[in-house]
Amino acid sequence: MKTALVHDWLVAYAGSEKVVEELAALWPTAPIYTLFHDPASMLATPFEGRDIRVSSLNRLPGSARRYRSFLPLMPFAAEQFDLRGYDVVISSSHAVAKGVLVSAEQLHLSYVHSPMRYAWDLYQQYLEEANLTSGARAMLAKVILHYLRLWDSTTANRVDVFMANSQYVARRIWRTYRRPARVLYPPVQVERFDPGRPREDFYLTLSRMVPYKKMDLIVEAFARSGKPLVVLGDGPDRAKIEALATPNVTLLGRQSDAVVADLMERCRAFVFAADEDFGITPVEAQAAGAPVIAYGKGGVLESVVPNRTGVFFGQQQVTSLNRAVELFETHPGFDARIIRQQAECFGPAQFATGATMIVDAAYAAFQRQEDPERAVMKLDALVKEE
Repeated sequence: MKTALVHDWLVAYAGSEKVVEELAALWPTAPIYTLFHDPASMLATPFEGRDIRVSSLNRLPGSARRYRSFLPLMPFAAEQFDLRGYDVVISSSHAVAKGVLVSAEQLHLSYVHSPMRYAWDLYQQYLEEANLTSGARAMLAKVILHYLRLWDSTTANRVDVFMANSQYVARRIWRTYRRPARVLYPPVQVERFDPGRPREDFYLTLSRMVPYKKMDLIVEAFARSGKPLVVLGDGPDRAKIEALATPNVTLLGRQSDAVVADLMERCRAFVFAADEDFGITPVEAQAAGAPVIAYGKGGVLESVVPNRTGVFFGQQQVTSLNRAVELFETHPGFDARIIRQQAECFGPAQFATGATMIVDAAYAAFQRQEDPERAVMKLDALVKEE
């Protein structure tokens, strides 16, 4: 079974790249096709030294830094990958990777982290945040996104089997493409955390500082309450967030994995305010034995168990978050062992078993000239029965 992997871009080592890392470990001889690749950002990661094949867009000046500005050209570039000769193509897609061209003799499985949110459910929010609500530039952006929606819908027919990183995303795949998706939770390196360390009197949050992550909401809430908060991360909104910080809020910027693990193992609780497709950091916090205080929407509803491993707040508002913190502080206590057990449901071994089972079932059905999607959905039903 000759296999190729496809990923939108490899310019940072983040959550979707960790999924590709595990897929690459399962199929170690498979080349990785990607639109953009920044080798410097992949040093000392499993991608260093891999067979990575890039699109023509990667040769454009400044592409590694300005890759998002080439969005209108990405669908065309993805269709230029020559994937002839592979029996199976596995795409990892949050933008255009699922739209690669394959023949009727090839099986295409797509692990969708999210349908393009800026083209679909975050369309209006994206335009507002980019100040593209009126004028010629706004009209051009709307035309481009309209084209992307048409292309994105059409290319769903190029996928034989969809996989989703959460039930939340599976519902959005159905809403966007009218296709079922088998849920396969992303792999979280739970073993690198020690859940047994004593808790200290500070809260922790970690994220990229971009609008939808709502880091400004968390900082403002703790600035009002006066409770100690440590903030990890960097991004375009950093100046805005720094302006909101008060002396009880400590901003440390981006930190190493070792520092992140140390703080997660010692914090009183981890705070998460985003409407996220899955949310790896809340699972990492639970692996470290830390309770989670999270906005009760999105993938976090599938990883955090209320009153056992954390608490939820109902609105992305300062008062709602602070009420949740007060509720957390009146809780009789969270057991770090139970919290860790919950995180272990999302380990790399579970991902590897699930991915192998799905691909094998789909490929076996495909060889029999049967519907691979139906075979995978039937497999899902059998697993639930067990």
